[in-house]
Amino acid sequence: MIRLIGAGLACIGRHGTAALAVSIFIGVALPALSSTMRPYLTLSVFSLLTLAFLRLDAAEFRQRLRRPALLLAALAWMMLGTPLLTFGLVAAAGPETLGPDAVLALFIATAAPPVMAAPAFIYLLGLNGTLSLALSVAALIVTPLTAPLIGELMLGPSLPLSVGGLAAQLSLLLAGAFVIAAALRRLAGSERLGRSAHHISGLNVVLLLIFAIAAMDGVAASFASRPVFTLGLTALTFVLALVQILLTLLLFSPACREDAYAIAHTCGTRNMGLMVAALGGTLPELTWLWFAVGQFPIYLLPMILKPFVRVFCRQNVKPVTPPV
Repeated sequence: MIRLIGAGLACIGRHGTAALAVSIFIGVALPALSSTMRPYLTLSVFSLLTLAFLRLDAAEFRQRLRRPALLLAALAWMMLGTPLLTFGLVAAAGPETLGPDAVLALFIATAAPPVMAAPAFIYLLGLNGTLSLALSVAALIVTPLTAPLIGELMLGPSLPLSVGGLAAQLSLLLAGAFVIAAALRRLAGSERLGRSAHHISGLNVVLLLIFAIAAMDGVAASFASRPVFTLGLTALTFVLALVQILLTLLLFSPACREDAYAIAHTCGTRNMGLMVAALGGTLPELTWLWFAVGQFPIYLLPMILKPFVRVFCRQNVKPVTPPV
């Protein structure tokens, strides 16, 4: 049974981008499971971060920190540049024109740090996820400082965001995941982890499936009752993610192509679930639907963009097994 489970995880890992795309549709197709899986959403996020730390190339991570210029520039763009640009567009269009629910959705979609699985997406695309992981961790650390600033600009003092609570939650999440990953690495050893790279990728996909099911509450009903509106909103979330990726790719084009794409894809996959939790989990209907359908680009873009990544990065990257 253990061998069968291991073989299944390895198979999923070898076809990670396709399995990831399928998982989001499973979440929509099984709405009855949403309420059952919702309590496990935080655990799945924590587990994804632990696996990301488990795959960390410590030597390259330290090298990134010794030359932090690219990391700091990417962090400033992701956590300040992108949301401030969004604020400028909202101000130009008029917040009253868009409505408070839409402005709140844009705030959540651009002020959030990257999803915990961003490095896993980079690995699934055949690239090195170390820069993505470093950027994700740094973004998580600064989120309690940047998110209230952006929220104040976009939404005013009515933004229900607890800075102290968010800071404590993020600190516990990061420290706990790092300690568990370090313990697992010590117990298993680098050699065994190296042989299990595809198993770890498969487990990433399974955890993302759990998250997808938990986040899809109400989406199937919305597609049934308002199909055109829901499809249009879904298309907008794809546009927003792709615009973030394209602008970031252009901005960081002077860097090597692998690094530029890693930064761009990480910037385009935002952890809206974390922001929803920080806001107390209670959102207006439109904002919640945006958050839910906003998972589609996160799950589907790795498969959609994989051919582009192969062409864009092939001069810089040779296909290798993801480091662990």
